[in-house]
Amino acid sequence: MREEKAVFRRTRGRRPVRRLAVAALVAVLGLFVPPPASASTSPRTAVTTSITVDGTKPGRVFDGIGAISGGGGNSRLLIDYPEPQRSQILDYLFKPGYGASLQVLKLEIGGDANSTDGSEPSVEHSKGVVNCDAGYEFWLAEQAKVRNPNIELYGLAWTAPGWIDGGSGNFWSQDTIDYLMTWLGCAKTHHLKIDFLGGWNERGHQAAWYENLHATLRAKGYATKVVGDDTDWSTADTMVTDPAFAAAVDVVGAHYPCSGGDGGDALTCPSTPNALATGKPLWAGENGSQDIHSGAAPQIRSIVRGYLDGRITATLNWPVLAAITPNLPYPTVGLAVAPEPWSGFYRVGTETWGTAQVTQFTQPGWRFIDSASGYLGGARANGGYITLHSGADYSTIIETTTATSAQTANVTVTGGLSTAAVHVWSTDLSSSDPTRQFVRDADITPAGGTYSITLQPNHIYTLTTTTGQGKGTATAPAHGPLTLPYSDDFSSYRVGSEARYLSDMQGSYEVQPCADGRTGTCLQQMAPVKPIEWQDDSDAFSVVGDVGWGNYTVSADVDLARPGTVELLGRANYQSRPQADQAGYWFRVSDTGAWSIVRSDTTGVYTTLAHGTTASLGTGRWHHLAFTLQGPSLSAAVDGTTVGSVQDRTWTNGQAGLGVVGYAADQFSDLTITPGSGSSAPAGPITSALPGKCVDDNAGSAVNGTSVQMWDCSGSAAQQWTYTNQTLNTNGTCMDVTGHGTANGTLVEVWDCNGGNNQKWAPQPNGSLVSAESGKCLDDPGFSTVNGTQLEIWDCNGGANQKWTLP
Repeated sequence: MREEKAVFRRTRGRRPVRRLAVAALVAVLGLFVPPPASASTSPRTAVTTSITVDGTKPGRVFDGIGAISGGGGNSRLLIDYPEPQRSQILDYLFKPGYGASLQVLKLEIGGDANSTDGSEPSVEHSKGVVNCDAGYEFWLAEQAKVRNPNIELYGLAWTAPGWIDGGSGNFWSQDTIDYLMTWLGCAKTHHLKIDFLGGWNERGHQAAWYENLHATLRAKGYATKVVGDDTDWSTADTMVTDPAFAAAVDVVGAHYPCSGGDGGDALTCPSTPNALATGKPLWAGENGSQDIHSGAAPQIRSIVRGYLDGRITATLNWPVLAAITPNLPYPTVGLAVAPEPWSGFYRVGTETWGTAQVTQFTQPGWRFIDSASGYLGGARANGGYITLHSGADYSTIIETTTATSAQTANVTVTGGLSTAAVHVWSTDLSSSDPTRQFVRDADITPAGGTYSITLQPNHIYTLTTTTGQGKGTATAPAHGPLTLPYSDDFSSYRVGSEARYLSDMQGSYEVQPCADGRTGTCLQQMAPVKPIEWQDDSDAFSVVGDVGWGNYTVSADVDLARPGTVELLGRANYQSRPQADQAGYWFRVSDTGAWSIVRSDTTGVYTTLAHGTTASLGTGRWHHLAFTLQGPSLSAAVDGTTVGSVQDRTWTNGQAGLGVVGYAADQFSDLTITPGSGSSAPAGPITSALPGKCVDDNAGSAVNGTSVQMWDCSGSAAQQWTYTNQTLNTNGTCMDVTGHGTANGTLVEVWDCNGGNNQKWAPQPNGSLVSAESGKCLDDPGFSTVNGTQLEIWDCNGGANQKWTLP
């Protein structure tokens, strides 16, 4: 798989990362940093590397490999998975000797606002009212601890509740420190010890605040270490000139320190002279942001080269998994994908096995051996290796991800380390075959403490004297839709919990006792005021269901706690960033009776399609709202009376949802989604204006990169397409312009649907299909009628080779 397909590279508005000159690194610590080499460089002769593994020459302490649950809702659906699939996923992530065997778990400290893929709830929506069971992060940490009691936990805030500092929006306040102490107290109630605590994710640092945090932790008896977590190494720049701040920070963290930054290639991974000068552990506090498969190569490079180039001793992958529906940003990013709790379907990625090549053979507290760590053949293009040891045991991790031919490593073991049999494990990153990932190869028996191994390109190898490793064998059921009808009266949950399958995008929806004369429990929006946000504001809304839903009615009973507007959401499909860039339709109605039907798109444009006024809803009274989407017909009703309707063909499928415009403690009950009639997006052939020719998915394949081609019309499954929310879908994939290309002649293929503009097509009145990425047209090269001719994009010219009829 190609790295340019790592979906939706995030933009964080972070400051440019300071890059460390090679000479400066060498001067500071004598680091081994060879001249940069192109990834495509091919050695002229066979490369042989001599490695001396000497147990008397330890380097820095290894702090572990971990992952992040947070940065916005990316673990949300995991807690709703059925057994045994939920435990299987948890085992793949946390169980030692089974899968990723994570050693550190970083948790978001929720603040009721979106921080990438959703909004995580605060334990204190209103000052002084604490719910230690809010959300799912403590649950996830408990599950991790059950599987690995030694896993270390790290808490970090992306957002914070709006009452902080009197509603001023100032995160760097005493209120925030007090709030963090409340969160730590809640962790205690779950029998969790938080080992590390940071400040405000990717929003700089304030020295006095960190000093106060450190002092408060010690005064309250916490041994929790403070992480100076920032977008770059600027925390270290302040530390070297401010002794009090330096004393308050135990770990220096930077996000995406490798080349290419967020989602980058990680060919080089430097720190800075100031970071090294602090003498503190240096962490890649957030890294990754890449597809579960194609991200494996940069992931292992960031681990290996992070130590070689920058003495980085811990790497935390964002995120731990994508337990989100596929219409949200980054749906295939992490160590695993878990988008369907209703079916139990999940996928474990190559990144899991790349992680296992390190975590199953080391533990935090081991020490690097600097003299047994370096670049193969002294050239970065050949790949890198690191060696760690504890007592007589050692493990050498080798990556050849930028090599182009086989190499040899000659290893000599000395300094009190074991010279017994060496166990060899490998992962072939050039193959998608799971049987070639995390494979136990033949042991090597050293002779006189020496041995040799042949290293193939684009592999990860672990040479180890340890035992106890293993590869999980659990398998997931097949994909399956969430069928309609769907309903939830919110009566079966404990007070303070989240409702099954509902994913908050902004604000926080929890089950609470019903108000205004209704008995039982209802769903309530809990953030009373605008939170301290990490990304832009939006309505406080939550979505639920299957992105394949097309024709249906979403209805709910609503109670406005104060003057304002509530809303129902239909056909919620792709969401861009921030969360206000949510494509779909909205039925909004206020306490005054003013109503509207609104269309939104992924650029944040909201268009009112119809509006009017009905009888006043008032406040403190229950009403029934319904929003029907049947083909292009959209209609809205209040208390059983239709108030308006409109025709619009923009969106055909998507989830349902509910929300509040702004922030208010409004309540919802009896959420119901009932099916309409027929399909909103019928399947059928895309026919060419050239007689007898149809658009064809080569061999009906769902493999990424399969060509989209011309073929004689046959009615086969390879020619069944649906036009859904501006995408052309077949066999579970989308028609895709290769590599987001915009040049004439860029080929068209099928790829996992990801919502990118290179997968969006706009039908034109003349029959052409225009790519949203480039404004160019789907084109049959040279008016070809030869079966197998791959389609491309080209300047729109109105030719018959650019005219198509959709199903």
